[in-house]
Amino acid sequence: MSNRLIGRLMLPLALLVALSACSGPSPAVKNVVARLSQTADEPVTGGTVTFGYPSAFQGIFEPAFFEGEDDSNVLEFTTEAMFTVKDDLSTAPNIASWQESEDHTVFTFNIKPGVRWHNGDELTVEDWKFALETIASPEYTGSRYYSVEMIKGAEAYHQGQAKEITGLKVMDPYTLRITMNSARVNVIDNLWAYPMNKRYFAGVAVKDMLDSDQVRKRPIGTGPFMVTSIVPGQTVEMKRFDNYYKGGALLDGITYKAIDSKDITSLLEAGTVDMAALPRDAYEAAGQLDNVEIRVTPGMSFEYIGFKFGHWDETDGQVVMDNPKFKDKRLRKAMYYALDRQGILDKYSYGLGTLIETPIPSSSWAKIADEEIDTYPYSPEKAGQLLDEAGYLDLDGDGLREDPGGKKLVIHYDAMSGSKTAEARTAAILQNWRDVGLDVRLSGGSLKELNTFYEAVESDDPAVELFNGVWGLASDPDPSGLWRATDSWNYPRWTSKRSEDLIREGVSLKAYDKDFRKEIYYEWQKLINDEVPMIFFAERSDITAVNKRLQGVTMNALSNIINPQSWWIKDTE
Repeated sequence: MSNRLIGRLMLPLALLVALSACSGPSPAVKNVVARLSQTADEPVTGGTVTFGYPSAFQGIFEPAFFEGEDDSNVLEFTTEAMFTVKDDLSTAPNIASWQESEDHTVFTFNIKPGVRWHNGDELTVEDWKFALETIASPEYTGSRYYSVEMIKGAEAYHQGQAKEITGLKVMDPYTLRITMNSARVNVIDNLWAYPMNKRYFAGVAVKDMLDSDQVRKRPIGTGPFMVTSIVPGQTVEMKRFDNYYKGGALLDGITYKAIDSKDITSLLEAGTVDMAALPRDAYEAAGQLDNVEIRVTPGMSFEYIGFKFGHWDETDGQVVMDNPKFKDKRLRKAMYYALDRQGILDKYSYGLGTLIETPIPSSSWAKIADEEIDTYPYSPEKAGQLLDEAGYLDLDGDGLREDPGGKKLVIHYDAMSGSKTAEARTAAILQNWRDVGLDVRLSGGSLKELNTFYEAVESDDPAVELFNGVWGLASDPDPSGLWRATDSWNYPRWTSKRSEDLIREGVSLKAYDKDFRKEIYYEWQKLINDEVPMIFFAERSDITAVNKRLQGVTMNALSNIINPQSWWIKDTE
């Protein structure tokens, strides 16, 4: 994970597209793919733009609590982190700079004076300390404890055994000293870097913050735009924050609007929406619009099909592997081999996708070569062989296999709605499994709306056994946050001692040797590749439609909203 706002990707699979490393987009689309950044005329001030998102948003506008991309898009306009992630995915100073002790355990941070919150308060390190304490609190209900757990005393505070975090010391209003439990190679990449206005949240208990007005109705930040009004799930109006520490934005404001994905091409053509993530259904049609540019950026996300191995124990704060259905990894591997992943991408995604076998992005220095792992090519024959070996046999001659105990085997599958091809695509996936004798059925008989889907997956609804999701990754390859037994975002609820040991070694003092760290992550990927806790479907790139009148837009692998204070409107008449 990193200091950018990372969460699960809330877009349905139908709304995410990826650029194939081999076939590439069609010639028609190639002609309209824009540069990632552009030179333009002299910027002018004024005007508003509309950013469209093809789903209702949850409305959690505080970095410490938000879960998905739907809300993080707003936070990219309104909040700012102590650090920034550069285009090369390295972490650099932003509001805060730092000095690190020789033993890598003590960090002294200095923040810029004069940074203002939207309510006029000056940002001090007390606000950052307050955010760290909030996330470490026993009452915290969010998913980001991993980003403070390295601080000395955070665990005792989290367990309710201490009244303060001993590793946090305010030196003066602009200096915070943080002592870590031990040397950890990626402290800056993982440390929580978003402050919370301590005075603004005064009197609000941590357990009540998620549903407070400060989060839901009147959120504030230190970013270039400030929220003026919210229509829950539909629109967020933002205006320029004139006291932004980097200087006022060029635009007067931003409107963030939930839209129907089926209408996106017409909305872009009419200029009703100026910028939006592009659904694959609209990919070619939007590419033909004269007033729109299609911008392709390398993605840090992947599509997967996860197995449910158990549930999340809220009391103990850890994964419990108590579902034996997928215990035999030969079943899991067979389901991998049975999927015609490339065929499905070709038919339902214009061939846009790069098959992957591990959850570390291909752009990462820590990515293992495919030659060193299994690649699970489409092979119904191999799938059938594995199922036979594992005792999943068709005992009654109906073409469907029973489990090793001779009982009828039915597996329930959950996926998201969102496009014209979503149902056909899901049907193709289920048919692949049926072709090898596995009775996999769509849970409830239909696809789920985005938020309903994630609510079921997160709460470990017993009906969820197999689920199709998407994860956004961060600049550092550390699997912490998603793959440990203590990570609530570990949706498959899978863990192993070897995995835990390797993840721990990957951030240890020895990991300051990058070659050592690379070997650790190679070993971890080999383990994941063999254990198959999920089926890794495809790596994705981000495709964004931008109206040609909107200037100054730049993007990188982590975000399509970078320095929005520099966006401006060009008169195209």
